[in-house]
Order: sequence, then structure tokens, then C-alpha cells
Amino acid sequence: MPTKPKVKETAGESTEASQSRMMEMIRKVLLATIGAAVIAQEEIEALVNRLVERGEIAEKDGKKLMHELMEKRKRKTAQVEEDISKNFESVLDRMDMPTKADVEALSQKITALSKKIDELKKP
Repeated sequence: MPTKPKVKETAGESTEASQSRMMEMIRKVLLATIGAAVIAQEEIEALVNRLVERGEIAEKDGKKLMHELMEKRKRKTAQVEEDISKNFESVLDRMDMPTKADVEALSQKITALSKKIDELKKP
């Protein structure tokens, strides 16, 4: 049986390693999602083509149906991506991990402090 990936940090593990593992898991989920979307599109195309070949729907209607299904899939995919993004942000908040904005703000403060230190060192 597959085991669940650990999300909690172990005693000897650094935050960076934990973040790296988390990003790798997210990357795999996104790749799986993309793969599923491609398979779904191929299945939709195959279904519509079979219906047209059997004469159950006209070719014109088949193209229209295909377009409608693809638009619906795009909207649903956008909604799922938005939900994933919100959930991911929620997970990061619970893990108390700094955001990119937090890191950039600290970087700016460090730069400003370094300049002040350099100015104080001048005779």
C-alpha cells in the first residue's frame, strides 16, 4: 500500500528541505492534473468523433458539441486552479512559511541596514 507523504518537519530536517519536499509534491500534483486534462480532452474528441462516425449527430453538431465541452472544461479547470491556489496558500499559512513578499521585505530591510552599517563605519 502506498504511504502518505509526510508534511510535518522531522527533528533533523531543515525548513528548506521541508519546503523543497512540499514544492516537489505540488509539482507532481500539477503535472498529474495537466495529464488528466489532456486525457479528458482526447476522450471528449474520441467520443464526439464516434458519434459523428455512427451518424448519431451531424458533423456540424459534433464540432459545436466539442467546442461547448472544451469551453466548459476550460472554465472548470480555471475554477479548480483557483481552488488549488487558495488551498495551497492556506496550507502555507498553517505551516507558518514566509511568502515571497515576506522574503522580499526582509531583503529590503537587510539592504537598508547594510547601507546604514557601511555609513557608520566610514570615518
